[in-house]
Amino acid sequence: MIMAVLKVIEILASSPVSWEDATASAVKMAAKTVKEIRSVYVQDQSAVVVKNKITEYRVNVKITFEVI
Repeated sequence: MIMAVLKVIEILASSPVSWEDATASAVKMAAKTVKEIRSVYVQDQSAVVVKNKITEYRVNVKITFEVI
């Protein structure tokens, strides 16, 4: 039987470009200190609006990784 120990962390990230870019930024940030990232789950999305234009996309993500 093969077993793995997984851990989940929550990260808030933002981007002026898109929610996808904010999500990629969260994974890139986590990868600086976490190895073996398995998945990212976008839990929540929001945006900052200034003068009727979106100026910042925000995501709250859960990142799952294997504990070695």
